[in-house]
Amino acid sequence: VQLQASGGGLVQAGGSLRLSCAASGRTFSSYDMGWFRQAPGKEREFVAAITWSGESTSYADSVKGRFTISRDNAKNTVYLQLNSLKPEDTAVYYCAATSKSYSHRVGAYDYWGQGTQVTVSS
Repeated sequence: VQLQASGGGLVQAGGSLRLSCAASGRTFSSYDMGWFRQAPGKEREFVAAITWSGESTSYADSVKGRFTISRDNAKNTVYLQLNSLKPEDTAVYYCAATSKSYSHRVGAYDYWGQGTQVTVSS
């Protein structure tokens, strides 16, 4: 599976963005998907995840209530809606796919996209 993340940009605090992650391959619908982020000088951290069916999701406490993960298996795409953005949300955002159940652990994912930069100004 090849993943291509897009949708990042520069936004003011309180604003919104929608990230997309397009996947190649006909088996996309069999993968649980996750979004992670990495700020300069920090480790990559879990943001959100969704099961292959879209029926179950999980969020980091820091984004719960502000971010929403969703997917469209017909379009081989997973989304991350970012609302009420804060300067501390500034990071490179990565999408990832796992053939196992989704996890908060970086090491649980088999495939990674190239990342898209989100910058939130105060």
